[in-house]
Amino acid sequence: MENKIIEEFNSMSNKLLKGYSTLNQIAEVDIATTPKTAVYNEDKLTLYRYDRDTDATYKTPVLIVYALVNTYKMLDLQPDRSYIKNLLNAGMDVYLIDWGFPSKGDRYLSMDDYVNGYINNCVDFIRKKNRVEKINILSICQGGTLSVIYSSLYPNKVKNLVTHVTPIDFNTNDGLLFRWSKDMDFDLLVEGNHGLIPGDFLNQGFDMLKPMMKVQKQQALTNALDDKDKLMNFLRMEKWISESPDQAGECFRQFMKDLYQENKLIKGELEVGGKKVNLKNLTSPLLNIFATEDHLVPPAATKPLNDHVGSTDKELYSFKGGHIGVFVGGKSQKELAPAVAAWLKKRD
Repeated sequence: MENKIIEEFNSMSNKLLKGYSTLNQIAEVDIATTPKTAVYNEDKLTLYRYDRDTDATYKTPVLIVYALVNTYKMLDLQPDRSYIKNLLNAGMDVYLIDWGFPSKGDRYLSMDDYVNGYINNCVDFIRKKNRVEKINILSICQGGTLSVIYSSLYPNKVKNLVTHVTPIDFNTNDGLLFRWSKDMDFDLLVEGNHGLIPGDFLNQGFDMLKPMMKVQKQQALTNALDDKDKLMNFLRMEKWISESPDQAGECFRQFMKDLYQENKLIKGELEVGGKKVNLKNLTSPLLNIFATEDHLVPPAATKPLNDHVGSTDKELYSFKGGHIGVFVGGKSQKELAPAVAAWLKKRD
């Protein structure tokens, strides 16, 4: 027993020494390195177009709408785990909205500003730039909810809609986030934070949903210390998490109260900028992707979308994995990105 303890101690000591040496060799943790060009700016928002060496083989350009929480960089974490790079390699003309980092001056931005303002302006820019009437929208999580709202209000501008792990029906107790949200005072939360919800506060809440994740993360770091590639994988993910932007209070307030607490979107009661949102007006082909092990947006919150839209061409896609694994896992690179590309190509 004593010899085994000594062996384990020596093994860990060697791992720590090698890890220290490896860390000293890392000058920068690089994420989101796929080349892109800023083509439109508005307030904190930047619209990027990803660079291509060859002409796109898809006729219809794609706009990626990410969530307001965290940043889009998870979609381009590293070259061999890049959802965006896979879309480019498939032959798409890819645009992406970078929401930027709201400051106190943005506290009064509402869902109206994001949907009828920013998203609509980006869509119109792409339509004009590419001389097309409609574009494809590929959306993620909260960005998917905003894109569903947008596609219901502006069906004449959306050719195909792809949603990933998108909450639509909030009347579920699957997942702690949905249970907690029903009893929270979001008016007090917004006012108590002077109209700007800190990104760190939200990350702490997400950590509480799965407390053992912290332990698993520490174990993963320990196991990666003597392997530079694994260590870089770990550090890239941590850098992405650490860059979480704050949230504009008014948009956060409406999103949480009208959707999480009152479920107005599914009920047909949601108004955005004075416009009633009717999901039956969403008539574009729809690919609705959910993750079977998603603890943030459980399948019960995602799947009902297909029952409420007016689309006749609609498909549910079940991905075996979690909320983040949809985009960064090895399975995603081999399975999901090609499946989305094939679905869009068929409707191009």
